[in-house]
Amino acid sequence: MPGFTHLNNEGQPTVVNVSKKNITHRKATAQAIVALPEPVFQELQKDGFTTKKGTVFQIAIIAGIMAAKKTGELIPLCHPLGLDHCDIHIEVNNQQEIVIHCTAAVEAKTGVEMEALTGATVAALTIYDMCKALSHDILIRGIQLMEKTGGKNDFKRA
Repeated sequence: MPGFTHLNNEGQPTVVNVSKKNITHRKATAQAIVALPEPVFQELQKDGFTTKKGTVFQIAIIAGIMAAKKTGELIPLCHPLGLDHCDIHIEVNNQQEIVIHCTAAVEAKTGVEMEALTGATVAALTIYDMCKALSHDILIRGIQLMEKTGGKNDFKRA
């Protein structure tokens, strides 16, 4: 099993040295799921997913993109990246859950998994924030990397 890449030879935290890596097109998609209690879901649906704070999905998308762009500032050992692209898609599934997908892309020496995960997570937190006045029984779950390409190893969740 490979060791932790964020530890140096003395076992101390370090930023991974990517200086010898090639620049490639890196892309990652992450997912987060927001499960709302039935009365909250019905109230939101009745109002077109708009609250007194604004349009829930649009504000969550903007918050997620802003967070993805700041990932290097939020995650201590994460490389700061200037994203070439970030897209957040939000939909309601058959279980009346809000499913968020964040896709980030960059031409770089390191991947954008953390940016995609951060974007999806903050979008989910924003939905929670906008709906918490109706209930605190909102559940955020299923935060996970769905796919990544462009590095040493591509990955796709089945």
